[in-house]
Amino acid sequence: MPFEFEEILETLHMTEVECLDVRTVTIGISLRNCTRGSLDETCEAIRSKIIERSEKLVETVDRIKVEFGIPIANKRISITPVSLLGGIYSTDDFVKIALTLDRVAADVGVDYLAGYSALVQKGYADNDHSLISSIPDAIGATKRVCSSVNVASTKAGINMDAVREMGEVVCRTAQNTADEGGIGCAKLVTFANVPEDNPFVAGAFHGVSEPECVINVGISGPGVVLHAIERFPDADFGTLAEVIKRTAFKVTRMGEMVGRKVSHELGVEFGIVDLSLAPTPQARDSVARILEAIGVERCGAHGTTAALAILNDNVKKGGMMASSFVGGMSGAFIPVSEDAGMIEAVRTGSITLDKLEAMTSVCSVGLDMVAVPGDTPPETISGIIADEAAIGVINNKTTAVRIIPVPGKKVGESVVYGGLLGEAPVMDVSRFSCDRLIRRGGRVPAPTQGLNN
Repeated sequence: MPFEFEEILETLHMTEVECLDVRTVTIGISLRNCTRGSLDETCEAIRSKIIERSEKLVETVDRIKVEFGIPIANKRISITPVSLLGGIYSTDDFVKIALTLDRVAADVGVDYLAGYSALVQKGYADNDHSLISSIPDAIGATKRVCSSVNVASTKAGINMDAVREMGEVVCRTAQNTADEGGIGCAKLVTFANVPEDNPFVAGAFHGVSEPECVINVGISGPGVVLHAIERFPDADFGTLAEVIKRTAFKVTRMGEMVGRKVSHELGVEFGIVDLSLAPTPQARDSVARILEAIGVERCGAHGTTAALAILNDNVKKGGMMASSFVGGMSGAFIPVSEDAGMIEAVRTGSITLDKLEAMTSVCSVGLDMVAVPGDTPPETISGIIADEAAIGVINNKTTAVRIIPVPGKKVGESVVYGGLLGEAPVMDVSRFSCDRLIRRGGRVPAPTQGLNN
């Protein structure tokens, strides 16, 4: 469908006044043909493949950004989950691969490279063990590499051994980056029902069913949706749904326009538009503020989960009308540190970890950029991961945990990361133990929802 000149003018107004941007243009690259006879040869093949496919990404996106007058915040690379590379690798071998990935990401000028990942929802292969155990050292030694592990799915159930291990990995990653407030955990996410075409970090990777190379786009736009809702302060929910859908339609059209232009310029297949509303620390670029505009006094008040469900559903409906190629997460992100309204809600006591968990049952992701005390036990982190995995598995949706046990910090204190990562107030966790639950191990069988063939 062609883009009308009026649409472009309206989009420019959104970018200048309402904080609209393309959050990321992510190029996905398959590394399945990069295995060689030695580790050094494999690393060189990985480096050469990534440079060949992505060396023009940054200059192309920057040129299109100027041509269209549309802000594009990030340029990123996603790769085949590294644990799926052929050959058998040790923990140290995987760290060396991570260092190679970090150097090549710097060489081509991207913000992040994601896909230092493993898929263990049903069990471990040998490389999965090695890669997961290497994550704290790999993340601690790199700047741009992002990691994810999928521990559960509706079809497979929940790998509780992996859940237990990820609690330990998160704590070790925080300690390895303690001098930066545990920032390594901002580049590590644990998933249930992970999508294979997600352009957002830290959870992006290039799935095994994806083409050789593909362009995926992640849009933003909480400020645009907030502005639209504020024009209808007394509208009923039927009218409000139409307002959100129409706004999401326009934002998605803009994202696809950019994505298709980049894919054409690079000669790479266009993949998907991720519809997720991704907030920033700017005051009005906030999902929490949208929920308050819908009608709750403060994000976290009773009714917040309902408001989020209304927002999420209508963003999806509007986006699906705008594009036939929608994927990734596609919904509303609620990262605490990256959303000014969420930060304020935590500080005033309106949002707790338990309320956030309830909200994740209807939004597109899970507990995101949540800071907790640095002395939180690994078993408690595992319990939080298990809760989110259960929500995802039972409801057949993607959920995730990106949690930061901030070394040396206590409840009520904050850690400042700056940029899009923002500032995270440290939230309280339950003082009661879930150790016995986590120590049971094994695999939680798939629920009946998974038996739907």
